[in-house]
Amino acid sequence: MNILVIIIVLIGTFFFATATIGLLRFPDFYTRMHATGKGDTLGAFMSLVGLALYNVIHELTMDTILVSLKLLFIAVFIFVANPTATHAITRAGLDCGVEPWTKEDSSK
Repeated sequence: MNILVIIIVLIGTFFFATATIGLLRFPDFYTRMHATGKGDTLGAFMSLVGLALYNVIHELTMDTILVSLKLLFIAVFIFVANPTATHAITRAGLDCGVEPWTKEDSSK
């Protein structure tokens, strides 16, 4: 069971790392928001699920079950709120006139 927890947390860490690389490497505001919105959401979700599972497998008491449920509620909240916030920020950028990157922009 510990190996499953390690794999889940490592998958979450992988998605956090790829989102960070996307934030640093992508050319414009919209692609960066896409990378961080998707990667951070899945990374946080997987990491919190792994931590909730880790908390329950070592000692099964009412306290550990409640802590794990709280972690799962936080994971679900992040899973819903993060894409919504990313959409709102991207929409604000569009409303403020931030232009998307095109191939013609890279040839200048």
